[in-house]
Amino acid sequence: MRLILLAVLSLFFSLSVIAQNEEDITGRKAPNFKLVNLDGKYVELNNISGSGPILLSFWATWCKPCLEEMSEYNKIYEQYKDKGFVLLAVSTDTEKSVAKVKPYIKSKDYKFAVVLDTNGEVARKYYAQQMPYTVLIDKNGNIVYSHLGYMKGDEQKVEKLISELLEK
Repeated sequence: MRLILLAVLSLFFSLSVIAQNEEDITGRKAPNFKLVNLDGKYVELNNISGSGPILLSFWATWCKPCLEEMSEYNKIYEQYKDKGFVLLAVSTDTEKSVAKVKPYIKSKDYKFAVVLDTNGEVARKYYAQQMPYTVLIDKNGNIVYSHLGYMKGDEQKVEKLISELLEK
């Protein structure tokens, strides 16, 4: 009997920890932030809101799925950038690896904006505890989608959502 009770308590505790880690931020107002881009200039979320959907892609140079996802997001960005879509890649690289960000972006010839969140402050605001983490914000500043991780094909759902938001 004691073993069963212990197993039930363990399961309950595990589920509550998992639930806390997977914070659903959909439907909330996107928290504003101000970060430095690769040119050393500040980018503030509230200053780029309003023209169309904004995709925040939290990533790091050491994260292989992040790099695959960014390649796919770049294709989406190129397709929709002239319609008001903004892709903001938020690098979560720390002081140890942040020097790799600019050379990587340049080597891939990505044209979307990249900002540096070296202390993880913005990642915490958005509950981005692991990478890659995607947040889609509508033109009114509301979070309409968030997703943790990346598997080939995930970008198709994101592209569909972006297309729908641009039609509104």
